[in-house]
Amino acid sequence: MLVTPEVPSAPVNVTVRHLKANSAVVSWDVLEDEVVIGFAISQQKKDVRMLRFIQEVNTTTRSCALWDLEEDTEYIVHVQAISIQGQSPASEPVLFKTPREAEKMASKNKGRPGHYEVTMKEMGRNQQLQTGEVLIIVVVLFMWAGVIVLFCRQYDIIKDNEPNNNKEKTKSASETSTPEHQGGGLLRSKFPNELLVNVIEA
Repeated sequence: MLVTPEVPSAPVNVTVRHLKANSAVVSWDVLEDEVVIGFAISQQKKDVRMLRFIQEVNTTTRSCALWDLEEDTEYIVHVQAISIQGQSPASEPVLFKTPREAEKMASKNKGRPGHYEVTMKEMGRNQQLQTGEVLIIVVVLFMWAGVIVLFCRQYDIIKDNEPNNNKEKTKSASETSTPEHQGGGLLRSKFPNELLVNVIEA
């Protein structure tokens, strides 16, 4: 009498976790005394006949990622175990619904009640830093303006003193030149020129 090998039992404890707007992870368990070499997953939208079939062999994994899902959409999944003898019956169907992207973000923020407060504190710190930088820039500009004003004043003082210096130089030069006679001629020496004659006797 031939004994026909039996196919594995249907997977149990099928659950969907890590649920996101566009992806999810389905996991399951198999009986301990059964040798399983792979799995097959059928996925479809609720009330839609289109079916996606995922199959993988030579693996002992007990989970599979579902991708390219649509947000706010209901899906149904079945899992089958694969052995050398063939495929098991399909597991009980599992119905799940993907969340909206906005709802997912809101749930993340709700899970971290202090997130909003920390964000506001960081914004306040950034504003304080910006105010301090502006004050430093204003102080530097005022310092440069003061330096420029002082330079202009010193330049004006030097420029105003230049004509007086030129007049004094001209006056001193005229005083040191040869004096003229009131009649218009040059003043002669007080001592007349002496004519020296040497007489040599023969």
